[in-house]
Amino acid sequence: MKIFVDADGCPVVDLAIKIAKDYGLEIIIVKNYAVYIESDYAEIVTVDISSDSADYYIVNRIAKGDILISQDHGLAAMCLSKKAICINQNGFLINNENIDGMLNRRHMNSRLRREQGIYSKFKKRNSQADEKFENTLRRIIELNII
Repeated sequence: MKIFVDADGCPVVDLAIKIAKDYGLEIIIVKNYAVYIESDYAEIVTVDISSDSADYYIVNRIAKGDILISQDHGLAAMCLSKKAICINQNGFLINNENIDGMLNRRHMNSRLRREQGIYSKFKKRNSQADEKFENTLRRIIELNII
C-alpha cells in the first residue's frame, strides 16, 4: 500500500507524511515545480506546471489498494477505476457510490462560474478538519494493512 498526495493546494501534506511515517508506508507527494515542499521521509515528485500533469503522473502509477489524497474529483474518479482508495483533504471518503454526484456538482459549479460569475467561498480551514482527515486516513490504513 502506497499513499499518493496530489499536493498542489493540498493543506494536509505534512500531516499525511507524518501518518505515513507512523505506519512505515511509502508516500509519494506529486506537485508542480511552482510549489515548494520538502521532506526527509516522503518521495517528492515534481511535474510540469501544465494542467493535469500531476493527475496523469498519479493515475499512471497508482494501483489497487493504494490511497489517493486529493480534492480533485476527476482524478479521484480515474483512481477509483483502478480500485484505489480515495479521500479528500477533509477526510471525506470518495467512493463509487458518491463520485457521480461529486462530478455532477463540479460540472454545475464550473458552469455557474463561467456563465454567471458565481463563485462559492471556501471556509477557513480549522483544526477539526485536520482531525477528521487524520482519523479517516488512520482508519483506512488500519483496515487495509494485512
